[in-house]
Formats: sequence, C-alpha cells, structure tokens
Amino acid sequence: MAKGKDIRILVILECTCCVRKDVNKKLPGISRYITQKNRHKTPNRLELRKFCRYCKKSTIHGEIKK
Repeated sequence: MAKGKDIRILVILECTCCVRKDVNKKLPGISRYITQKNRHKTPNRLELRKFCRYCKKSTIHGEIKK
C-alpha cells in the first residue's frame, strides 16, 4: 500500500554563525548537515547544536529550505 505523506522528511541544517554577508570575501565555506525529522512531532523549524569546522566550535545549526 502506498502512504499519503511520509512522516519522516530530510532536512538541511546550516550554521547560523557562518552566514556569508559579502560574496567578495574569501570565506572557507558554510557548515551544513543533513538529517531527518518527524513531521508530526516537530512541525516547526529544527535547531540543533553541532560542530562547525569553519568556526572550529559547536554552534547552533538551523533548518533551511531545500
């Protein structure tokens, strides 16, 4: 049987400290993680504390649109 909507969806988490403000600056990059979340239990945006290799510390990573 086919399900209507999947309960688990893939989300992309991006570092909130590494946001690029100026394109001309030579920044090494933005830390991103891919994870899953339950659509029914967490309907709002997900925020997790993850390690950012560009900041070299644990920072808050927030969910972004695909």
